[in-house]
Amino acid sequence: MKKFLALALALAMSCGLMSGCGSSDDGGSTDGDKVVKIGVFEPASGDSASGGKKEMLGMQYAQSETPTVEIGGETYTVELVYADNGSDTSKAPTAATQLTSEGVSVILGSYGSGVSMAAGPIFRDAGIPAMGVTCTNPNVTAGNDFYFRICFLDPFQGTILANFAKDKFAAQKAYLLGEQGNEYDQGLITFFEQAFTAAGGEVIKDSFPKNNSDFTSYLNKAKSEGADVIFTPVSIAYATQIVSQAANLGIEIPFLGSDTLDDNKVVEAAKGTNVQLYVSTFYQEGGNPEFDAGIKEYINANADAKTANGGDDTISAVTAMGYDAYHVALEALKAAGSTDPAAVQEALWGASYDGVSGHIAFDDTNGDAVRDTAYIKVCDTATGSWKLEKSQTA
Repeated sequence: MKKFLALALALAMSCGLMSGCGSSDDGGSTDGDKVVKIGVFEPASGDSASGGKKEMLGMQYAQSETPTVEIGGETYTVELVYADNGSDTSKAPTAATQLTSEGVSVILGSYGSGVSMAAGPIFRDAGIPAMGVTCTNPNVTAGNDFYFRICFLDPFQGTILANFAKDKFAAQKAYLLGEQGNEYDQGLITFFEQAFTAAGGEVIKDSFPKNNSDFTSYLNKAKSEGADVIFTPVSIAYATQIVSQAANLGIEIPFLGSDTLDDNKVVEAAKGTNVQLYVSTFYQEGGNPEFDAGIKEYINANADAKTANGGDDTISAVTAMGYDAYHVALEALKAAGSTDPAAVQEALWGASYDGVSGHIAFDDTNGDAVRDTAYIKVCDTATGSWKLEKSQTA
């Protein structure tokens, strides 16, 4: 019934936005070729730009491999339409509105839960389905039948990191640090705290103001309070500063980070230091040798791609996820047999795809992916690279 009502609502909104409910299967093409547009809602600027660019890189590589899709017995060329949400919840609605006016059939993104939540009502009201790639906060999809996602959620991620802190370090006291008002940071801190305290642990929590650049007092507090681990699920920009300052202060407490810290910029900050850094993430290089070889070749053959990847060919988990998201979108388009967003939204509920990051299918409640495993990586500070510590389930 929920799916039926969502489809009816989508059809009604489609009729309201267009002069009629005729087929849009020509994709708006003006040269006779059939084109289907996929929106890309990602940060290309701001604090999360590094992650957004890497996520887009996976989509771009996937498009280079598979530039067409069969829809309703006809071949369509896939066009990616970009909008930069600026890593900012105040800018996200404008970027989202831009995409809804571009004739896209489905939207991918965003890296960053806050901007995804800010855009959700706009996508819903326009009747265009969106698919989150690595936005892990539960509120992204809650109450919105037009937002799906292919990643695990923060209640799961917070729990596995709390369990890891207990199993790996026998941690009894954890220091939790995030940005004030950041829904991603604060949500994960809450879920970590719930799991950690339920297992008998104690937490100390602090929040720093937006645009903070000096973390000395926070790090010294973690040390003076006798924390066994520091959990800081922050943006890449903050993480690099925290890691660098911790190294300068000689902080020996292990750091636990969420998927946002799985970035070569963070590794670069830790390289050559004694910082202990562990992160949870969606994919570990080596998980799919064919994909790894292909994306590395793509990055090294394209200067712009290499720059977007941070200057080397390290494979980020978000790149693998962006690659998978593109292919899930193609599966939905094929199943829909149409470029009409209402038909694509309905098809997404039953979409299924075996991606490089694992099997992807959506639950019937919120359109969330059914995921039960995360990868814990440790930063090898001698070589400046990630190494797989373990696969972990909740």
